[in-house]
Amino acid sequence: MGFSCGIVGLPNVGKSTLFNALTATAAAQAANYPFCTIEPNVGRVAVPDERLEFAARLAKSAKIVPTQLEFVDIAGLVRGAARGEGLGNQFLGHIREVDAIAHVLRCFSDGNVAHIEGSIDPVRDAETVETELMLADLESLERRCQQMAKRARGGDREAKVQLELAETALTALREGKPAREVHARERQGELNALQLLSAKPILYVANVDEASAASGNAESSRVASYAARRGARSVVISAAIEAELAQLADPLEKREFLTALGLSEPGLSRVIRAGYTLLDLVTFFTVGPKEAHAWTVERGTKAPQAAGRIHTDFEKGFIRAETIAYDDFVRHGGEQGAKDAGRMRLEGADYVVKDGDIMFFRFNV
Repeated sequence: MGFSCGIVGLPNVGKSTLFNALTATAAAQAANYPFCTIEPNVGRVAVPDERLEFAARLAKSAKIVPTQLEFVDIAGLVRGAARGEGLGNQFLGHIREVDAIAHVLRCFSDGNVAHIEGSIDPVRDAETVETELMLADLESLERRCQQMAKRARGGDREAKVQLELAETALTALREGKPAREVHARERQGELNALQLLSAKPILYVANVDEASAASGNAESSRVASYAARRGARSVVISAAIEAELAQLADPLEKREFLTALGLSEPGLSRVIRAGYTLLDLVTFFTVGPKEAHAWTVERGTKAPQAAGRIHTDFEKGFIRAETIAYDDFVRHGGEQGAKDAGRMRLEGADYVVKDGDIMFFRFNV
C-alpha cells in the first residue's frame, strides 16, 4: 500500500504496548527497559470507516475489504541520539523511511515503570525527540547543501532549485524550528525529496492512565496545547486499556468494556483515523455483490491513478470512471437507485477523486 506512520518516542512511554494493541499481536516486545525494540516492527491495520459497511449492506456485498494503514514501531530515542547515543543513528534511519510520525508521550505516573529522564513531563520529552530529529537534519543538510551548491555553480538547474529550498530549511533548523514549519506547501513534494526527519507531519499521542482515558488529564492537556501551537494534532489514548481491549474477541464484551470506562469507541480508532488524516489520504470505494472494497489514495489523485491502485491495467487502459458520491449512493438506496436519479457521473482522466466516491472504472487493454 505504501503509506506508513512511524511510532516514535522516548523509551518506556508505551510505544510497543500501543503497537501491539494496534496490530493485536505480540510482534513488538513490550518490556520495562530501554531499547527493548531492536528492529522496527511493521503492522498493517484496517482503517475504521462506517461508510464501507453501510455501502456493503446496500449492495448486499458478500465480502468487505477495508483500506489499511501501515504502522512501524521504532525503538526509543534518547537525548544525544543524533550523535549516536543509545541506538540513535540506526533508528533515525528507520524514521527517515516512514511517511509520517506518531509521537507517543507519557502522560501517566507509574512507580513500576521507570522514566528515562526521571520525571513525567511530556512537553520536555516532545522537545527532546524533536531536537534530536532537527540536529540530525542539520548535520545532513549542511553537508548536502555544499554538494548542491557545487552542482548549481556547474549549471545544474535542478540543483539550483533544490538548493534554494534546502537553504530555507537550513535557516529554519538553525533557528531551532523543524523543517515542517517551512511554509512551502506548493513545494511539499520537493521538501519531501530532501528526506528531512523534522519535515514529516506529526501526530502527538498522549498516553494516559486508565482513569483519564475518557477525558484526559493535566499532562495530556499540555500536549494538546503544545500540538496546537505547532499546527499539529493530538490524540488522547490509554495504551494499557487498548492492550486489554485487544485481548477481547467478543464484540459485545468490547462494547461493555468501553461503556464501563465511559468510552464510545477504542482510542486506537482515533489514532488510526488521525494517522490517515495526517498523511492527507482519501478513500474511494468499489462496491458490488462480490465485495465492497475501500481504497487509499493521496488527496489530489486523478481517476486513472486511482484506477491503477486497483490494477496497473486499469490505469494503462483507462477510459472513464462511473462515479457516484457516497451521500447519493445512500440517499437513493444503492447503485441502481442513484443511476435512476441521474446521480451517476462519467468522469474522465482529469477528474480528481473525492473522499467517499464510489467508482467503477471502464478500461481497455
